[in-house]
Amino acid sequence: MSDLLNVSRYRPLVIQQLRQLSREWDRLFDLGSLEDGSFVETGHWVPCVDIKEESDRFVLYADVPGVPLENIEISMENGVLTIKGERSTIKKEEKEGYTRVERAKGSFYRRFALPDTADPERVTAEGQHGVLKISIPKREKAKAKKITVATKSN
Repeated sequence: MSDLLNVSRYRPLVIQQLRQLSREWDRLFDLGSLEDGSFVETGHWVPCVDIKEESDRFVLYADVPGVPLENIEISMENGVLTIKGERSTIKKEEKEGYTRVERAKGSFYRRFALPDTADPERVTAEGQHGVLKISIPKREKAKAKKITVATKSN
């Protein structure tokens, strides 16, 4: 009888541990970021992206080695930043001796939901050494407006 009580007490602990493990797994692999739509399976490859928030702007760094800047399209609509581009396929002849090719060719497509504080009118982008840098300034915060309550006289 005491063994049965130990099992029933232990079971909630196992479930609690599994939930904790699941949360740690999600945090470790940042699976929560998949919900923002930034990994869209319409491209042939997915560039790695870092997003940094500064006091006056958001800065996005995307690794796009081998992608000419003229092959990158950036747009922002309804608070969603979209980056599309293409790395051209270079035809390799068999006689060059390649035994393995790991660099992905083709198009990519990433989307990022930005907060309402992002200013879509002042977004800038530049590229250097295979890294695309997108700067998204923040809007000025709206100042609180004090509203006076008028008394209604009958």
